[in-house]
Amino acid sequence: ILKIAQQARAAESSAAMLQAEQKNIFLTRLAESLEKNKQTIIQENQKDLDVGRSKGLSDAMLDRLLLNEKRIAEMAQALREIVALPDPVAQITKEWDRPNQLKIQKVRIPLGVIGIIYESRPNVTIDAAALCIKSGNVVVLRGGSEAFHSNLCLTKIMQEVLQLLNFNPHIVQMVPYPDREAIQYLLTLDAYIDLIIPRGGEGLMKMVREFS
Repeated sequence: ILKIAQQARAAESSAAMLQAEQKNIFLTRLAESLEKNKQTIIQENQKDLDVGRSKGLSDAMLDRLLLNEKRIAEMAQALREIVALPDPVAQITKEWDRPNQLKIQKVRIPLGVIGIIYESRPNVTIDAAALCIKSGNVVVLRGGSEAFHSNLCLTKIMQEVLQLLNFNPHIVQMVPYPDREAIQYLLTLDAYIDLIIPRGGEGLMKMVREFS
């Protein structure tokens, strides 16, 4: 986990320097790659579904885990919708002139390295990473154990697309450890991770509050 965080920090400048066109090309190619690799994604997702059934997960939880052709197509469409959004980096949100004729501007810049902790739905892996990259940030993902194989597969696809475009593959990384201790350790890495975003139930939120 420490190595992942260090690689993320080292990739920060690479992500921040990507131009709007480069980011949109990545997101477009990623959408195409999801569609091309849909059978591989479904096969890896089936592993998670099998484990979930063996553990007695409810039908509702299994449905949240499910990735089928329709949902993969929706993930690809969501990426294309993000492409259509204006690039937020370098947007001027406010400006004013000082009495001494000095012009002041408030400009949006990337945050740096963002850690996202989430549960269940594997489509969040793509959504979260896409939004981070669109805004010029590096992302360290830690998905729920129930979607372990799906999340690793989706992250691998993203890294392959980054490499094909000669971008730093460490712009997107997944913490490959499903235990709660991994989250606790991730929360201690303030020197490498600028912001942690938790998305999940009250148990996750409580743990993040206690260790942050």
